[in-house]
Amino acid sequence: MILDNPKVSPKFLDSNGRFNLYYLHQLYTHISNTVSRRLFEEHFIDVSLTAGMWGGSYLVAKDNGIARSNVVRLYSLVNLPQNSPLEDPKHFETLMKLYQQTLETTFSKYKLRLNDPRWGEQIPYSNKKKPTTALQMWDQSKRINYLRVFFVWNSATWEEAIIYDTIRNIKVVKELLDLNHRPPRKEMSEIKFLLQDVLIIYFTLYGALSEDFREHGEPIVQELLKEFLKGIREEEVAQEWYHKVYSSALIYGLEESLEKPYKDYGLNIHKVEDWPIDKINYVPPELLAKLGPPLKNQFLKFKTNMEKENFPQ
Repeated sequence: MILDNPKVSPKFLDSNGRFNLYYLHQLYTHISNTVSRRLFEEHFIDVSLTAGMWGGSYLVAKDNGIARSNVVRLYSLVNLPQNSPLEDPKHFETLMKLYQQTLETTFSKYKLRLNDPRWGEQIPYSNKKKPTTALQMWDQSKRINYLRVFFVWNSATWEEAIIYDTIRNIKVVKELLDLNHRPPRKEMSEIKFLLQDVLIIYFTLYGALSEDFREHGEPIVQELLKEFLKGIREEEVAQEWYHKVYSSALIYGLEESLEKPYKDYGLNIHKVEDWPIDKINYVPPELLAKLGPPLKNQFLKFKTNMEKENFPQ
């Protein structure tokens, strides 16, 4: 049971109903460990899984890990080993069933009623031979809209998986910010998620950005962050920011920060779908040295500040 785990606090939500992202991150790890144990104990499948948050809200959380805005979509990233029994469709189906059960049981302790599981969707711009797939469950309690779990085919640390997936996320975002095409008209809700993704990518890659690009991008990003945290509620404001981010070509500078490090290892980020399967979740050592510690330290900072505030453990 998750409440028996001393690493996970029952203080899952603050008094305003906002998630503690440190504990949510820990919860995802706990769930993957639970599923791994059940695979072995119940089905004699011995595999190791790694997992954590996806989505980047932790990058702009308060210093104690509390989300600054109301999170209504939960995401987790799970890494699966290649050349393992999970490549057998029957065993993969077993994995999905155990994940569904464990998610439902675990989150029910926090008054979320996850149900209607759907899995198998292939995620755009992931590896063609071993595509990332998703499992999604909806919340009957309406506390959140849904929880979505991405399964990536190669063992890796959470930090490596997040950096690698940023390549794919850039390609998704670039569909709406490609300077070779006029920005398509989009609904306000879609624009807000686009702007959020730009912020996530920027802060994730910050340590690898050139000084020239930071000088160009930082004022725009900081202004957008303030606007985003304040709450973008008017259609006109959302459209203005959409066109500002489009015309500033931010996505191109973010893309360039990854282009050379991967090119030095013979990998073209513009064709990430065609990479050899052993390069799924691969991050060049020099890039990992710049980007990995800030990601890890973000959660260490949350933990340290919670201890200072005497959060229940």
